[in-house]
This record gives sequence, structure tokens and C-alpha cells, in this order.
Amino acid sequence: MAAYIVLSRTETLDQKEMEIYFDKVKATFEGHSIELLAAYGKHENIEGIPSEGVVIAKFPNMEAAKKWYFGDAYQAALKHRKKGAIYNGVIVEGLE
Repeated sequence: MAAYIVLSRTETLDQKEMEIYFDKVKATFEGHSIELLAAYGKHENIEGIPSEGVVIAKFPNMEAAKKWYFGDAYQAALKHRKKGAIYNGVIVEGLE
């Protein structure tokens, strides 16, 4: 069953760190089955803490999503994202 990683950026802290993250993150997709469904496009906040930007990535299943997110390549890039901004993130399983 497909799984989705949904990331919502709520506050940018350091744009230079975010630029480093953006430069590194695409390479982390190599060897993983990832389909980006949305990435910082036009959005409208309708509830909760306002988002500056949202990313939705589709994976074949929860295991594949976790393998990418917790993998060494993404964790190395993630260090820069965590210095650069505050995010909320979730991995959610899709419907059958």
C-alpha cells in the first residue's frame, strides 16, 4: 500500500542552510522509488499553524518511505534543513 511523506515548513530560520539542503536533497532520491506530488507550490492555509511551504512525496509503502527518510543520504541533507527551518512531518499510509 502506498505511503506518503508530508512535510510542512512553518518558519524559515536560515535561508543559506535551506539552500544547502535544496542542493543536496535531490541526490538522496537515487535508488529510491519516490514520486513528488507537490513541492512548495501555491497553497492556501485553511487550518492550524500556517505553512510557508508543503512537500508531498509518494512511496510504494511505509517501509520504502522510512528507508529513504532514515537513510544516511537523507539524514546528511536533513541536518541542513533542521538548521534552516522548522517543519512538521508525517509518514502516512494511503488507502487501499
